[in-house]
Amino acid sequence: MEHSLAERAKKVFPAGTLGNFDAGVFITRGKGSRIWDQDGREYLDYLMGSGPLILGHSHPEIIEAVASHLDDGTTFMANNPSALELAEEIINAVACAEQVRFLSSGSEADMYAIRLARAYTGKDKIIKFEGGYHGMGSEAQMSLAPTKLANFPQAVPDSAGIQESIRRDTLVAPFNDASFLESLLDEYEGEIAAVFMEPFQRVIPPEDGFLDSVRALCNKHDVVLIFDEIVTGFRFAYGGAQEIYGVVPDICTLGKIIGGGFPLAAITGKKDIMDHFDKSIVGNDKWLMMMGTLSGNPIASIAGLKTLEILQQKGSYDLLYSHGERIMDIYRKYLDLSGLPYQVVGHPTLFDIVFADKTIKNYRDVFFSNNSRNLTFNKVLREYGLFKTPTKLYPSLVLTEEDFELTEEAVSQATEAISSQ
Repeated sequence: MEHSLAERAKKVFPAGTLGNFDAGVFITRGKGSRIWDQDGREYLDYLMGSGPLILGHSHPEIIEAVASHLDDGTTFMANNPSALELAEEIINAVACAEQVRFLSSGSEADMYAIRLARAYTGKDKIIKFEGGYHGMGSEAQMSLAPTKLANFPQAVPDSAGIQESIRRDTLVAPFNDASFLESLLDEYEGEIAAVFMEPFQRVIPPEDGFLDSVRALCNKHDVVLIFDEIVTGFRFAYGGAQEIYGVVPDICTLGKIIGGGFPLAAITGKKDIMDHFDKSIVGNDKWLMMMGTLSGNPIASIAGLKTLEILQQKGSYDLLYSHGERIMDIYRKYLDLSGLPYQVVGHPTLFDIVFADKTIKNYRDVFFSNNSRNLTFNKVLREYGLFKTPTKLYPSLVLTEEDFELTEEAVSQATEAISSQ
C-alpha cells in the first residue's frame, strides 16, 4: 500500500513540514479563491500563499504573461529588462523609493535592510517592536512571539542558534508607545542605527499619530527609519502603508505581491543610503556586498508586473476593500449575538478576530487574549472549509457570492462552538 504524503514527509522534512504550515495538509491545486488538498477536499482560501495571491490562484493573465516568456529563459543572474521595468514601477508607486535592489525572499530583504542601516550610520544597535515580524534573520527572531515576557527593552530570542551579541544589539519596544521609544532613543543616544518596524504590525493598526511620532523621533536622533512593507506594500493601496498613513521611511522592504506568486522581494530607499550597494561611490570600507543567484528573476518580475498592472485598473482597491469589509461584517453579525468579548482587529485588506474585551494596541494585548477560544474558532472554520492561519485573514479580489455564503456558514458554526464552551 502506498504511504501517505504525510508519512513520506516525516522521513525527509524535519517535523514533516516545509516549516510553514500544518504538517498534515498538502495542497495540490489552486484556482481563483479555492484550493484542493491531497484528499481532494476543497477549501475557500483566506491564506492566499500568505498574501502574494491578491488576484487569486492561477490568474489567467499572469499565467499567460509568464508562459509567453518561458521560451526566452528562466534566469540569468544578470540585469534583465523585466526586472528593470518592475523597479521603475516600484519607484513610481512607493514614496520612499529612489533606488531598488531585488532578492528572492522577504527574509533576505529585511536582513539587508538592517545591514544597510548599519553601513550607512556606522552604528550597531537596532530598535524593533515586540511581536513585529521581519522574516528569519537573527535580529528578526528577537521578541517575535515570546512565550515568556521580559522587561523592555530586553530582547528574547525566538530561535536557537543566535549569538548573544545579536540580543545585546537589539532593543525591543512596545508597539504604539511613542513615549517608550523616545526614552530608548534618549538613553542610547548615538548608538542606534535604525528603528525597524511594520507600519501595521501583523493585524494591529498604528494609533493616530504614532507613525508620525516615530518619524519625528528618528529625524531628531538621526536614526534610519525602516518600514517592513512586505505584507502591506501594494495591498493597503498601490503605494502601500506609506500612502495610507502619509509617513515616509528612509528604507522599506517589499515582497509577496510584487512577485505575483513567484519568489521575489525588494529593498528600496533613498539614494544616499542605497549608495552603499555601490562600491564606486562609497569605497571598500562602506560598501555592502549583495549577491543572489535568483535576485531579480525575470519570470518573477513578469508575474509581478502583470499583478501591478491589474491592481492599477479602476476599482480594484475599492473591490478589495468591500470584500474585506463584508467579511468583517459577517464576523460582527454572529459574534455580537454571542455576547462574547471580541475585537475585529486590522484593516479591510488584512485582519482577524482577537477574543478580548479591550482595544488591541500591541503584542501583549494579543498574548493575554483568550487564545483557547481563538483555537476552537479557527478549528471549526477549517472544518467548514475556510483555509487560514489562526492569526490572519487575507481577502482577495476573486471572492464570489458563493464564497461569502460559505464564509457566513463557517463563522456561524464557529461562533456556536465557542458559545457552548
